[in-house]
Amino acid sequence: MDNQSFENRMRELEYFHNLRLLPGAWVVVRVDGRSFSRFTESRFEKPFDLQFHQMMVQTAQALLEEMPGVYAYTESDEISVLFPPDWDFFGRSLEKIVSISASIASATMTHKIGSFVCFDSRVWLGVNAVQVTDYFSWRQADATRCALNGWCYWTMRKLGLTASQATAKLDRQSEAFKNEFLFQNGINFNDLPTWQRRGIGLYWENYIKEGYNPINQQTVTTQRRRIKVDRDLPMKEEYREFMAQFL
Repeated sequence: MDNQSFENRMRELEYFHNLRLLPGAWVVVRVDGRSFSRFTESRFEKPFDLQFHQMMVQTAQALLEEMPGVYAYTESDEISVLFPPDWDFFGRSLEKIVSISASIASATMTHKIGSFVCFDSRVWLGVNAVQVTDYFSWRQADATRCALNGWCYWTMRKLGLTASQATAKLDRQSEAFKNEFLFQNGINFNDLPTWQRRGIGLYWENYIKEGYNPINQQTVTTQRRRIKVDRDLPMKEEYREFMAQFL
């Protein structure tokens, strides 16, 4: 058998290598931390830690810059990055997109945290702006649900309940019960920082940068782009309207 025939046979077994994302579809890449609950429990304050939050924001920014995207949203240990229908990163190769996005997130967080961590990655496709808005509304609703549950769970743990006892006590309880429990323990859920309850958005914004031209000794201005970190996102219908600017 000649070398070329042998190589062709081997490459034929790379079944998924030629998978491409649908042309003309909106793309969301979501990365999730692997076993982050166990990893963060002994290292960071619960249920929310400002240092860990800042690391997640920096990881989201790296994804937004390197791939590049138009909007990123992060809550808990996950990051969703939005890409437009004409995005052509590595020819929209599914293998490249999921492997590179997971690598960027893992490398960034490992560097920031000083200990090995890793993310997995998946791709979501939307055929129109409504579906994209639905996706990010879904993730924000998840952020609110997780924040409420997290505050209840860790408040119970700090009161002396074991992990299994706290989990059992919260099982199938209503939002009203959880809010009242927190209130009885001195925590008004609605007064907690917005980023904890609604997640964080990152997106590009234009700004004017001033400089000085030494030749004609005049001040000059140029328009530049930078990433804005929005920790005060709107919610529900207002968030859907907010998302329209990226679509």
